Amino acid sequence: MKTVIDINCDLEEGFPYDEELMKLISSCNIACGGHYGTKDSIVKTIKLAQKYGVKIGAHPAYPDKANFGRTVLDIDNHSLQSSIEDQLQLFKNVADDLNESIHHIKPHGALYNVCAKNKEIANSVLKAIVSVYHTIPIYAPYKSVIADLAKGFGIPVIYEAFADRNYNDDLSLVARSQNNALIHDPIIASNHVLNMIGGKLLSVTGNEHKIQAETFCVHGDNPAALKLVDGLVKSLTEKGFTIA
Repeated sequence: MKTVIDINCDLEEGFPYDEELMKLISSCNIACGGHYGTKDSIVKTIKLAQKYGVKIGAHPAYPDKANFGRTVLDIDNHSLQSSIEDQLQLFKNVADDLNESIHHIKPHGALYNVCAKNKEIANSVLKAIVSVYHTIPIYAPYKSVIADLAKGFGIPVIYEAFADRNYNDDLSLVARSQNNALIHDPIIASNHVLNMIGGKLLSVTGNEHKIQAETFCVHGDNPAALKLVDGLVKSLTEKGFTIA
């Protein structure tokens, strides 16, 4: 039996190769107005996903388009929850209008990283999710706060890891301010993913750590995104994996 691997991308963030990526991936995370995106862009991207049979997910963020959602925003928990609810409701309304089912939710950028460690912020995001969707799977990192808390909300967790990012020893992502944060080489990315499929993560210090992941992300704004995804799909397929 072939092992099924999900490859996802963050799309509809203003970059020119969404359709080329959509042809290769199996799920996508669609910006829904927090860090990027409008109703029209959501419609466009869901239709593109429908065209290529790609599973769709909402990609809510700190309401901070100026910093592309990559800066921790000084916002109270109630306001954050309200913003996430608004983003998710917009996405749900569009998906319903297009008769498309929503596969998952994945926080974006700084919100994703904070939710991995901060109980209060993770709770605000999870409360927003259940207020709009009741229960729907989330993409979250292995051994993260939000993954642990999700179980109490009845929210299924799909563990995610990043094909195009390096990791620290605590399983956090290397900060984008560091030169070695992003992976640009398809061979390195493929080996990185193959290691993680086997439950092994090599950190930037060369140490080996246990990890679990069912879906692997390549950021759509990575300049090498298309090359990385194409190489990753070819490498995994050659080794007998199915992308679905």
